[in-house]
Amino acid sequence: MISSSSNERVKHARRVRDGREEGLIFIDGLRLAEEALRSGTHVETAFVDAEAQEARLEALVADLAAQKVPVLTASRSVLDAMADTVQSQGVILIAKRPAPDAGALFRDQTGLLLVGIDRVQDPGNMGTLLRTAEAAGAHGVIVLSGSVDVYSPKVLRSSMGSAFRLPVITEVSHETLADLRQKHALHLTAAAGEGELDYDRYDWRQPTLLLLGNEGRGVSAELMQTCDTRLRIPMANGVESLNVAAAGAVMLFEASRQRRRG
Repeated sequence: MISSSSNERVKHARRVRDGREEGLIFIDGLRLAEEALRSGTHVETAFVDAEAQEARLEALVADLAAQKVPVLTASRSVLDAMADTVQSQGVILIAKRPAPDAGALFRDQTGLLLVGIDRVQDPGNMGTLLRTAEAAGAHGVIVLSGSVDVYSPKVLRSSMGSAFRLPVITEVSHETLADLRQKHALHLTAAAGEGELDYDRYDWRQPTLLLLGNEGRGVSAELMQTCDTRLRIPMANGVESLNVAAAGAVMLFEASRQRRRG
């Protein structure tokens, strides 16, 4: 059992947590650990509470052992020192960063609905957008360069596992986005306070890529100029805008409503 936070494996895990180990991600908590395993994420090391006796955790440990993942027991105080939250939830995984798979976004060629995220910085907003995109039935998410890391601990926690279940590609350039748009005949739309069309008057049944932008500046001017349609959300007098995650939810669930009606 690991009983000291000065243990070299613990130090390595903290470097992963803090984003200082390229190619690895830090997964904190039982639910996220379960989602990571179900998605096929390659786990390199697991740390579990030496005193935990929860059935779900025991089942997870058995699954990890079946995959020949090293499972290290640690004291509660060591896990707390490693965790990204105030207290550990009993299990921490160190895993390989999922490889981007652009093809997964386009497996369903009928009525594609994709979300593009442009330079969103807040982990809570990013996680909520991923979770909302999945809940609304989007086929995947394209995260442009300059955005917060989708696989950072705070985003993973906020997304409630959507980052593992939903096809996501990251660090996408404007040029790559333009190529994907052209190749798959996507109608490019953007949330914009000065948009020319109300979001609920847009036909969301057509193949669409919805761009959602930075918390303070919105979608970049360069991308906005390339859009086919800029969409606005009508609001009461005195209200300038919605939080990007709220705006994304409003538009994506309108898309879901229209698509359910056919």
